[in-house]
Formats: sequence, C-alpha cells, structure tokens
Amino acid sequence: MKHLVPAAALLLISTLAVAADNPKVLMQTSKGEITLELDAAKAPISTQNFLRYVNDGFYNGTVFHRVIPNFMIQGGGLTPDMQKKSTAEPIENEARNGLKNVRGSVAMARTNAPHSATAQFFINHADNAFLDAPGQDGWGYAVFGKVTAGMDVVDAIAASETTVKGGRRDVPVETILIESVTLVE
Repeated sequence: MKHLVPAAALLLISTLAVAADNPKVLMQTSKGEITLELDAAKAPISTQNFLRYVNDGFYNGTVFHRVIPNFMIQGGGLTPDMQKKSTAEPIENEARNGLKNVRGSVAMARTNAPHSATAQFFINHADNAFLDAPGQDGWGYAVFGKVTAGMDVVDAIAASETTVKGGRRDVPVETILIESVTLVE
C-alpha cells in the first residue's frame, strides 16, 4: 500500500532542502543585473514559491510594471503588453517572520486579501515600515530576501518615467524587461 504525502508535507520537505543555505538568484533585466539572496529559514513558503516560479522560467519575459520612486518597484506577473500571466494557487502570508520592508528587501506582492500572493514581488526602494506586520491591514507584506548586488539597477528602474498603460498606473514608459531569473547558488 502506498502512502500519500500531503502537499503541505512536500512543501516542508522541499523547503528543508534549501533551508541550509540562503539561495541566491540572478535577475537579468534590460537595465542590468540584480542579485537576490533569499531567506529560506525565516520565509520558507515564500522562498519555495519564488524558486518554483524561477525554476519554471515563469519570470523570463515579464516586466517591472509598477514603479514608484522612494517606495518600490514591482514585477513578475505581467507581460510587456500588460497581460497577466496565469499563476499557481496563492500562498500563506509570512509577514510575521521578523524580516522588515527596508530598502533593498524583496517581498511578495498581494491584493488586499492577506493570503493572495502568487508570483508578483516587489523590491523596496526605501524603508517602508508601514508594510511590516501587522501593517495597516493586520497582516503586512512578507519579506523573503534582499538585494545583495545591483541596487544601482533598482535605483535606475525606480527613476524611470511612468505613465498609464493597459489601465494600470505607474507603468514605466520604457519597457523594463525581466529577461531571465536563474538560481545561481
């Protein structure tokens, strides 16, 4: 008789496999390279979720579609023509993990629903303590990593002129493409 392993247990098992090290991811954009170090120990669900999208090549060809200087740059879910890509199911909000929305940290983007994060992420361009748990809505936004190289690229993206495109505000006039995202360590 076969024993079935619940999906939550599989997530835990795969998370433990990466928890020993903080995975590093290289994001190649049309503005340059950004290296992220993920915190699998403090944000195991968000880290594993992000790595699943990385390993599937999901982020390749998406754009930074929301850019607000001195706040954040958001990407990872829309194509250059502002079409939303199909994602996996939302994940649990891990905002109470002790990590803070400080300049250079990377966090999961979500809707007003606390457990609605899927693929989109944002990089904080400034210290945004109001996004930390409990935040304005009792939950906050889950940080799961930080920029270790390429903050100059984040700054360049944040300085982009923006417009309204596809019914969305704060969209860079010049398309800022996420060319590839790869696990490097």
